[in-house]
Amino acid sequence: MIKILKILCPVDFSDASKKSIRYAHEFARGMGASLYLLNVVEPRPMAVDMSLSYVPLEEDLEKAAREDLELIVAAEREKGIVVEADVEIGTPSEIILEKAAELDVNLIILGSHGKTGLSRLLMGSVAESVVRKAQCPVLIVKAEETDFIE
Repeated sequence: MIKILKILCPVDFSDASKKSIRYAHEFARGMGASLYLLNVVEPRPMAVDMSLSYVPLEEDLEKAAREDLELIVAAEREKGIVVEADVEIGTPSEIILEKAAELDVNLIILGSHGKTGLSRLLMGSVAESVVRKAQCPVLIVKAEETDFIE
């Protein structure tokens, strides 16, 4: 029998990741698993633009992500899900894979934007990299996926 004890759900606050949280919730509830939400802030290349009065730095983005994650954590805990969350700075696919290994998760549930063509080639695909390199199963959730019936 397959036993899922820990689920990692990376969150970037996009429609796809919001939907992946719903899937992660259902898996956690159905399997009695704990849920770990992770947001990864990508480091910004240092560029000087004198026309801008303020450019948010990683610390500002990290603080905002922590605040947004806390709202999700509170909502999940109200529904009886054991959940933790963290924000890290780095390359998303690398941080996701490191966190999955560190936490010894049994499943990663990840939203995908479904980029194709040149945008995917230039920006890469976090989901594709995670699927190829993860040591556990990965469920990819697209923003256009069929919604759960409530």
